[in-house]
Amino acid sequence: MKNRRKARDLGIQIGSLSVGERNQITDVPGVKVGHVTLSRELEDQEVIQTGVTAVLPHEGHLFYEKVPAACYVLNGFGKTAGLVQVEELGNLEAPIMLTNTFAIGAVLDGTLDYMLKQTPEVGDTTGTINLVVGECNDSYLNSIRKRSVKPEHANLAIENASASFEEGAIGAGTGMMCFQYKGGIGSSSRKVEDWHVGVLVNSNFGRREEFRYANYITSSVDQDVPDGSIMIIIATDAPLDSRQLKRLSKRASVGLGRIGSHIHHGSGDIIIAFSNSNRVDQFSEDQVRKFTSIQDSHPIMNTLFQAVAEATEEAVLNSLTSAHTTEGRKGHRGEALPYELLKK
Repeated sequence: MKNRRKARDLGIQIGSLSVGERNQITDVPGVKVGHVTLSRELEDQEVIQTGVTAVLPHEGHLFYEKVPAACYVLNGFGKTAGLVQVEELGNLEAPIMLTNTFAIGAVLDGTLDYMLKQTPEVGDTTGTINLVVGECNDSYLNSIRKRSVKPEHANLAIENASASFEEGAIGAGTGMMCFQYKGGIGSSSRKVEDWHVGVLVNSNFGRREEFRYANYITSSVDQDVPDGSIMIIIATDAPLDSRQLKRLSKRASVGLGRIGSHIHHGSGDIIIAFSNSNRVDQFSEDQVRKFTSIQDSHPIMNTLFQAVAEATEEAVLNSLTSAHTTEGRKGHRGEALPYELLKK
């Protein structure tokens, strides 16, 4: 069942814009993604199905060269770290880390270890560092109370980061469910003139009857799956400031709605967006900083909004078509989405 494919390989094309070479967030030059997957059986029907995913905004030193960023909370039933400072200062200075709900502390600790080794100035001559960690609840398949994610797994996910990465039941997406099928990590990209927009999701939401790509109405199944969540990461090399990135992040909700989500009460739906076009020098002493950005009223902004909506919708679908059937705790099972179910 691990021979799974992305939606376009199944003849499904979403939207009218061209996709990037990989059709992944890493089509944005410099962006890298790394995973650590934890999957093993324990005693008494307990099973570990979880992991960590790291998104690196560019290939340089992330603290020395910060990037403009923004976040948008569609529904706040989620537990994240670091978004308050992103909202206040409008930049990102560390990898974006994804994991399960109970592993935020461990991943925060491991990411801090990594960044402290890379940055001797932190906590000494430069003050502290803001780390960003997002989560989804994988407790349907994963024995989340075992707290199997350790700090070293965050460190390893960052070290594993590359321009090529797998999607589906891997990394932070290992134990996730989407529309009561197996969900997880999905990604897609769009080209907008000379720039790119890439989206990565960790999908963990929805009931089966809400899935709008089914070629017939599916009834709900008898699964006690929590309302779930989705983490959405948007990357671009288009020159945008944090305010514009906030506007971009709001358009992810369009793609989410198109595939079938109506944002459940207990769902944490959180979007983080960044641009690596302009970088902020940590050590600059200039009083005024010059910053190039697209003019809001230019028609290209509408195309960027469209790119986010299309790539979000396709990333969620890719998380489903890429994920394989996964055995979980207490006999729970995450069934892979049957391809014959899909509208072409």
